[in-house]
Amino acid sequence: VQLQAFGGGLAQGGGSLRLSCAASILTFSTYVMAWFRQAPGKERELVAAIMSSGNTYYADSVKGRFTISRDNAKNTVYLQMNSLKPEDTAVYYCAAGPYLSLSTRYTYWGQGTLVTVSS
Repeated sequence: VQLQAFGGGLAQGGGSLRLSCAASILTFSTYVMAWFRQAPGKERELVAAIMSSGNTYYADSVKGRFTISRDNAKNTVYLQMNSLKPEDTAVYYCAAGPYLSLSTRYTYWGQGTLVTVSS
């Protein structure tokens, strides 16, 4: 199983970026897909997750600004990030697991993609 994250880069404050994560999971549609982030010197934290039902979870810090979605036909999960802030700067990781967890207890992880937001 492999998860590959794309789309990181440099954005100005108030700008947008879209992350993608392609997963080579045969039963992709049954997995909870999540995006985590880890800033320098900080613990990895859950940003958003989407269940197989389509229900979503967002951290308070990104509600109203980030949108997670999935395309089961393409085995891909997306994170649309709008109104970016410098505090969103981090390495973003996608993850897949059998159930929603607010911790890092996910079965599969991508390699991470760096998002840098300038003020």
